[in-house]
Amino acid sequence: MANISELIEVGWREWVALPELGLHAIKAKIDTGAKTSALHASSVERIRADNRDRVRFVMHPLQRSETPTIQCEADLLDVRDVTDSGGHKESRLVIETPLKVGEHSWPVQITLTDRKGMRFRMLIGRRAMVGRIVVNPKASYCVGKLNPTALYNARR
Repeated sequence: MANISELIEVGWREWVALPELGLHAIKAKIDTGAKTSALHASSVERIRADNRDRVRFVMHPLQRSETPTIQCEADLLDVRDVTDSGGHKESRLVIETPLKVGEHSWPVQITLTDRKGMRFRMLIGRRAMVGRIVVNPKASYCVGKLNPTALYNARR
């Protein structure tokens, strides 16, 4: 376990990135009540490539917007039953990819689900936080703000 002085202080919401998926800016809710992290995904399909089980999906990283559309692909790590905050069980595909928070990066497991009706396209759960971050529930954007529109437009 890391010393508290070594932990990254984050607020209840932060700009994060999943660079290996081509997602350079996602506004995420830091959710200490959730065990696992979740990412909004649509058009999800399991595929087989290079003798590996993979998942391909579409992600719209900006809140309340269908643009940009990012095509993502990752190795399929697992399929898990997850209970959401409303008590509903759902079978979800799980991937592992580096999560970038400010200048720090580490691998996290993320479940894929439809979060279109939710305020945040990503939740960061406790498993992704342990030994890495400490949450200041009064703060937002402790690791900095991003201009996501400019980031995605620059990468076209």
